[in-house]
Amino acid sequence: MSEAEQLKGEMCPFCHTTNLALCEEEIEIPYFGKVFLFSMSCTNCKYFKSDVECAEKKSPSKYSLSVESEEDMKIRVVRSSEGTIKIPRIGSLDPGPNAEGFVTNVEGILERFKKQVEHLRNEEEDEAIKKKARNMIKKIGRVMWGQEKIKIIIEDPSGNSAIISEKAEKSKL
Repeated sequence: MSEAEQLKGEMCPFCHTTNLALCEEEIEIPYFGKVFLFSMSCTNCKYFKSDVECAEKKSPSKYSLSVESEEDMKIRVVRSSEGTIKIPRIGSLDPGPNAEGFVTNVEGILERFKKQVEHLRNEEEDEAIKKKARNMIKKIGRVMWGQEKIKIIIEDPSGNSAIISEKAEKSKL
């Protein structure tokens, strides 16, 4: 892993103070290649944005993975800000102006979905929808403990997202 380049004291686009730090780091991800991690964060207003970009141009891609065991929680996942992560019958993380790129693992993806569902449950007034959210949270827990199977799909028109595993199926988008 290389050392990150940082530029501090930049103007924050939100709070207009010079507390923004820009960071760029180049890392090698086994079986995927060289990627650039970009981020910006403001110490004043806590604004944060990140993205992942491949060093070489890749074609649009779709990855799918059957998550079947606790061991699958360790599988590495790369998602660019243009990638969509879908878990059938649970939900999706869609690209958009506030989407972030990240490098994580299957467990990290499930934690993100769990937090999203918990937030929706806490904001909801309808008891039927709250119950559905609670059941979804339980399902995610069972998957994380290897007691239930799910499929994770990542679609990325930029080709900058991937599931790094021999178990993952790659196809054209």
